[in-house]
Amino acid sequence: QVQLADAGGGLVQPGGSLRLSCAASGGTFSGYAVGWFRQAPGKEREFVATNRWRGGTTVYSESVKGRFTISRDGAENTAYLQMNSLLPEDTAVYYCAVGRPIMSTIRKESAYYNWGQGTQVTVSS
Repeated sequence: QVQLADAGGGLVQPGGSLRLSCAASGGTFSGYAVGWFRQAPGKEREFVATNRWRGGTTVYSESVKGRFTISRDGAENTAYLQMNSLLPEDTAVYYCAVGRPIMSTIRKESAYYNWGQGTQVTVSS
């Protein structure tokens, strides 16, 4: 089974950028969708973005569309979430995950079965 390690979080000012990474071990992302979710304090975990396969369908939540970009490298062992124009409301713990969702389940946590440990992103001046 693919194990995931996400990293790259930190403290950034509003309007700034961060790039999160998700490294796979014990396998690659080939054949899997890679998703990003986030959980803010006191809130439920929510969908951020998913790339169904390399070069394939990519879906973003409305709150991050146009600001965040999901990608994966050519070897398909690292995935990224490039976050630009960050807002205070983007503050959360971010998690990467892998699964094989169909389009109707692509935003659902239950469609993903391996998760990273999470990385904290704080947007504050």
